[in-house]
Amino acid sequence: SIKMSESNSFTSHFVELRSRLLNSLIFIFIAFILSYIFAEQIYNFLVEPYANAVKDEENSRRLIFTALHETFVTYIKVAFFAAIFLGSPVLLIQIYKFIAPGLYKNEKRAILPYLISTPILFLLGGILVYYLVMPLAIKFFLSFETIGSKTSLPIQLEAKVNEYLSLIMRLIFAFGISFQLPILLNLLARIGVVNSEYLRKRRRYVIVIIFALAAILTPPDPITQVGLAIPLLLLYELSIFTVSFIEKKKHDVLRFQNHSRACDVGV
Repeated sequence: SIKMSESNSFTSHFVELRSRLLNSLIFIFIAFILSYIFAEQIYNFLVEPYANAVKDEENSRRLIFTALHETFVTYIKVAFFAAIFLGSPVLLIQIYKFIAPGLYKNEKRAILPYLISTPILFLLGGILVYYLVMPLAIKFFLSFETIGSKTSLPIQLEAKVNEYLSLIMRLIFAFGISFQLPILLNLLARIGVVNSEYLRKRRRYVIVIIFALAAILTPPDPITQVGLAIPLLLLYELSIFTVSFIEKKKHDVLRFQNHSRACDVGV
């Protein structure tokens, strides 16, 4: 009877999880359809950093495509990118609703800030790419153009639509995911894997790891690499502060509980 009850409970939880994941996928699919309908507007938004970076130049700039299907595939990628961007918060909410019934009230309060912070930090990473990193990177790459002379041909950029959009979307995801560092470290601190002292002592190694990670996730240029590494270092320092705050709060709660027990024993 107990085994039957446990089996039914597992089945019901599995069915609920499948239902919530299916709801998230349906939302992402609907978002994909709507994003494809407005793919040209989304494309114009993503191209704006490039357009703004070159608008004051004398040379007329354009984005080209070299295959018949390239623009169509690009719009599909743009729609998929927008659908994942819009659907991720919905997926997080569905996962939270699935695990929330099994949590105590204080545990729900503890996990809620992480649920809110995750999309906010991802959005901040995307904003940094869109308004700062991409314009600087474009200017950097354009600085390698040459006018040419009688003995040499000019070197000019003819950017491809697909390659440009793949670059900016990859950077937005790379920065957005990397900006989850404080969430990860705080969760590890809550379950006792790391503490603030451990994070302080490993700072020099983390600096090397962050710059190596930035070199892997970004194009081979110093602008985007430094543009990712410096915010991550700042977020790491912020993580040390927040982990210290969590430890202090835990210590205060434990001290209050011990004091309460001591008073009960005295009575």
